[in-house]
Amino acid sequence: MLQATSPAKNVLSTVRTLFTHPTFSMENSNRVCALIGTFVAQNPTAFHAEDGTGYQFLVEMLIILNSSNPQVASHLIEPLIRLRRYDETRQNLMHQVLIQLKQLDNLSADLFEKITRALKNQ
Repeated sequence: MLQATSPAKNVLSTVRTLFTHPTFSMENSNRVCALIGTFVAQNPTAFHAEDGTGYQFLVEMLIILNSSNPQVASHLIEPLIRLRRYDETRQNLMHQVLIQLKQLDNLSADLFEKITRALKNQ
């Protein structure tokens, strides 16, 4: 969790590196929430980076979790569906990644509902 909240410019790279740590597993929802959930919810500078890298990272994780653990994916998408709270640039980036997710062939019902509602309310 501490690594995910780091103010360092390379925090996303650090988070990605932690996927290879022997105690981390995408099948362990507590570990996923501790690392990915902390990054998206408690590191607003990195998650909401102007280049959209934080959003794209979350999309990558949601695509994996959509198949393996849709309940965790549904929880982790929360910061992305609150797009109206942000400036136009970030809203547009969030909108783009939500569209990208909505086009998944096997999109879980929970994610579909949240994404559809977010896009409708924009």
